[in-house]
Amino acid sequence: MSPAGSVFAVGREGSPPKRQNILRKHAMCSRYSLTSPPQAVRQTFGVFNKEEFPPRYNIAPTQPVLIVRNSLRHERELVLVRWGLIPSWVKDPNDFATLINARAETATVKPSFRAAMRHRRCLVPANGFYEWTGPKGAKQPHLVRPRDGGVMAMAGIFEHWLGADGSEIETMAILTVAANETMRPIHDRMPAILPPEAFELWLDCQSGSSVPVEGLLTPAPNDLLEVMPVSKAINNPRNEGSGVLEKSAGDRG
Repeated sequence: MSPAGSVFAVGREGSPPKRQNILRKHAMCSRYSLTSPPQAVRQTFGVFNKEEFPPRYNIAPTQPVLIVRNSLRHERELVLVRWGLIPSWVKDPNDFATLINARAETATVKPSFRAAMRHRRCLVPANGFYEWTGPKGAKQPHLVRPRDGGVMAMAGIFEHWLGADGSEIETMAILTVAANETMRPIHDRMPAILPPEAFELWLDCQSGSSVPVEGLLTPAPNDLLEVMPVSKAINNPRNEGSGVLEKSAGDRG
């Protein structure tokens, strides 16, 4: 789903730098998980298509990810896109850093995000996301997840890029807001998490305006999430499986 041979810098939440040779680590939000069974995800989001997918414990930028969006028939569908937004006006994705997040406070006016905020909103299913604390070289990863378990919906936007040679890429970014009291000790930002009663309004882009949904982008309730330390194996995006959630003896102290 990505241009052949490309290595992208991970843009945080604004205008991106030119292409770089390494990924900028641990931007907010730069890793998450989706481990619920497909049936549970379909039921939570009310999608009509029966997309099958394996559990993923270490989802990283530029990887294929599942989003929920309205189809052309205005029915909810699960589709795979690449994590890292590329606006439709970009000439060459190789010279554009992937934008993994968009600040909710400015997304409606930033050139990279404003069209998607009006016309291409989506939900990003997740069972949790990761954040890091501590000094450089000894950072401790944490999983932030719903206290009652299950899948949650992060607010997202997506884009459809079409190249002059006919190549196509669909990409997405996650909206972020100020941290709530639970998150504040480890980061000053967090993903915008939407409750089920907000799904319909967020996904409905027929008005071509972002004004009706701007009030949805607020910090999650303080009692919604819990934070738990996990293995430093999560630092490597090639590591996958439930073992990345286990804080090993080698990680302690």
